[in-house]
Amino acid sequence: MTTSLSPEDTVTATAALGTLIRGHRLRIGLTQQELADLSTISVRAIRDLEKGKAQRPRADTIRLIADGLRLGPRARTALEDAVRRGHRGGVGPRNLADERPAPPVPLHPLIERAAESTVLTEELRSGAERLITVVGLSGVGKTRLALEAAARLHDAGFPVLWHTAPGATADCLPACDGRLAALTADCAAFLHGDGEADDLVPELAGALGDRAMLLVLDGVDTALLDFHRLSRMLRELPGLRLLVTADEPWNVPGERLFLLSPLEAPDPSAGIRPDAPATRFFLSRLRHVRPDIVPDERVLADIAWVGHRLDGHPLALAAAASWLTVCDLSTLRGIVESDPASLLDHLADGRSGSRLRERVARTLAALPDAHRQLIGALCAASEAEFVLEDVVRLTGMPLPHCGRMVRDLLVSGVIRSGTDGGRSAFRVLSVVRALAADATATTTTTTTATASVTVTAPATATTTTTVSAAAVRTPVR
Repeated sequence: MTTSLSPEDTVTATAALGTLIRGHRLRIGLTQQELADLSTISVRAIRDLEKGKAQRPRADTIRLIADGLRLGPRARTALEDAVRRGHRGGVGPRNLADERPAPPVPLHPLIERAAESTVLTEELRSGAERLITVVGLSGVGKTRLALEAAARLHDAGFPVLWHTAPGATADCLPACDGRLAALTADCAAFLHGDGEADDLVPELAGALGDRAMLLVLDGVDTALLDFHRLSRMLRELPGLRLLVTADEPWNVPGERLFLLSPLEAPDPSAGIRPDAPATRFFLSRLRHVRPDIVPDERVLADIAWVGHRLDGHPLALAAAASWLTVCDLSTLRGIVESDPASLLDHLADGRSGSRLRERVARTLAALPDAHRQLIGALCAASEAEFVLEDVVRLTGMPLPHCGRMVRDLLVSGVIRSGTDGGRSAFRVLSVVRALAADATATTTTTTTATASVTVTAPATATTTTTVSAAAVRTPVR
């Protein structure tokens, strides 16, 4: 039975005894065992206190813990006040479903992505998919899409625990409720193999039962996650949904890979589309930097060409729009068409642009040698689209192998697919072309215009591929 709290008790709940102890402990970097050693209190007693299981702790126990935490007079008073009020459970998992923690608040509206948001939300809401990993090139909008899906699920009644990995860029305002930060951190730590959180799952299971909950891990390195612990969470928490945003898929059983491509940016030579997603996104940024520019026919044409040239990549478009503070739109279009690399640094914050360069370069460097050679050759040859048969012809490898190569490049986000003209075709992103020369220069095999294609029999297990720029210069369909 849920007992409602008075306004005074509700305020006290934000500083419940267990949350206060755990918060002070984490603040000074102590484990439960280290606090136990310093306070001479057993680890089990500290664990029970942090979970709110010890309903009437002795005054001596609280004093010893305060000594171990080296608390000042004000913090000691708050701790003693929490004991005196006798608040039970605090903000722990027992009232997680009732409190329904919310996701962070995005700083910018969602432009387009209606189809992606609907599919992602419905799959998580229905439980058709319980583990979804959103992948795509840095800056493509993975976090913003996850925020939208989390907000929709929260509106549908889901508690949402949101964890942003250290070092990840979060273009949002953190949730104001700091009471559940420790619980969220415990969930993330558990999936990263932290043994101290090993008893977290039974506690959550008792709190939630089969009720639904969304846990979001934003910007994590999937290579550091523990699949066995995930399996335990999914098995013992039937209502749990896990949404991950990452540069690479986890590649574990039950994972639903959600590939997020850049915004649609159709070729303007086939006609200007003012409603194209990339155009609408650029217009939204244009209003911020140059509200005086009226989107007439000429302006829309320039924007359409900029969007197409930058492949609808949101962060690249935002960086390009920032340059409108120092140049006009037609000049910007000319720079984009001749040297888009110079626009990847955001004028308002150079670190954003540098981070995009750094992450794209890192993505390229992580590709296998054969994949980098193929990207380099395609960049050196033409900006035209290519199809799967071109990869077969250029590499001399069998169709299944080439299909996997193209899929790998799609998952990494360095190429995008399109169906303009009624066929499945691909193109290397301009932000990748702008940085591919530096990446390919570090490969052990130097690609030159006169290099030849090495074709190895498909039956050979240890096949190697050398891609020729000269071969790629043959017309690409």
